[in-house]
Amino acid sequence: MNKNISTAASIAVAIVIGIVIGRSMDSSSGVSVDSPGAAEREVLYWVAPMDPNFRRDEPGMSPMGMELKPVYADEVDGQPGVVKIDPTIVNNLGVRTVQAERGELSRRIETVGYVGYDEDTVQHVHTRVEGWIERLVTKASGDPVGKGQLLFELYSPTLVNAQEEYLVALRSSNTLLLKASRERLASLGVTSSEVARLDKERNIRRLIRVYAETDGVIAHLGVREGIFVTPATEIMSVAKLDTIWVLAEVFERQAAWVKAGQIAKVELDYLPGETWDGTVDYVYPELDPKTRTLKVRLRFDNQSESLQPNMFARVAILGEGVGDVVHIPREALIRGGSVNRVVLALPNGRFRSQPVKIGIESGDRIAIREGIAAGDRIVASGQFLIDSESNIEAALDRLESSP
Repeated sequence: MNKNISTAASIAVAIVIGIVIGRSMDSSSGVSVDSPGAAEREVLYWVAPMDPNFRRDEPGMSPMGMELKPVYADEVDGQPGVVKIDPTIVNNLGVRTVQAERGELSRRIETVGYVGYDEDTVQHVHTRVEGWIERLVTKASGDPVGKGQLLFELYSPTLVNAQEEYLVALRSSNTLLLKASRERLASLGVTSSEVARLDKERNIRRLIRVYAETDGVIAHLGVREGIFVTPATEIMSVAKLDTIWVLAEVFERQAAWVKAGQIAKVELDYLPGETWDGTVDYVYPELDPKTRTLKVRLRFDNQSESLQPNMFARVAILGEGVGDVVHIPREALIRGGSVNRVVLALPNGRFRSQPVKIGIESGDRIAIREGIAAGDRIVASGQFLIDSESNIEAALDRLESSP
């Protein structure tokens, strides 16, 4: 009985001594728990109690339905992964910070392409009979031609016989025979002006002349003088240069961004500083199985003929923008195998590696769907060294906290 009484007395004495010591410490510190200094602590952001990676710039509720807790500036140094670097070292490392922005992010596709002829304007020249090229007026690819200009003269026994039959029909005054002979000449490619000459002069022309039907340049020349040709022989092709095509390739991940009618711009190395405006004319229906790219055809006006076929061009296609999103420079993102990160620049020379979920990439900007908020300072240069140091600090903190 006496032993129990003495034990209870010892416990009571210990409690009294603890209360006295606690009061003496509060009085010696000079700051109470309810003092104004504690209420004015700087709040950096709010985090979820069960997920420190879920953070917001204002109070609220976490996805698990729990109230977000504030993170104060004087508590950050104690958090895993936060490192503090001397300003002199920061300057020597060339650390550059940028601010995360919120706004519309355009789907800008930057790629390369090659200038080509507008195939809608290409005229392929063939004969409808067999024969020989007796005289070739245009003798080189790239030569300019005008509408109605003589291209070549053709000798064909079939055409000579057809002219003789037409003259016989003219002399016979047989209406049906004359009509059939005229239709045969037309089917063999003899022009109406040549038929009118036969009606007037009544003499056979041994060589039949072939003229250009449009202005342009010789895009392809497949014959020489004296060569034997058939209807299957492509003698030449004439193409215009007032409009041209640019064939560009778009990566598979950006294939859904491009549509017919969108604005496109090109730049050429041989004319720096000049830009040509055009439109997306056609999006091809299949991807290249080797390069995994989608071919896109662009159309540009080329009245000055500055854009020449087979030139290399830098292409920018302006797609529809994405709504109100947080975005940062692409150089600030640290890509990982399973987790992408950025380095947050905190007050007083402190930095922390922050996992993020990324969205679309447009030009030199990339959207951030989760992990940071608009206004956060992000390290855009020298972040890899800080990120490695932050990960080491976080690993050490986990080791120290584990039992």
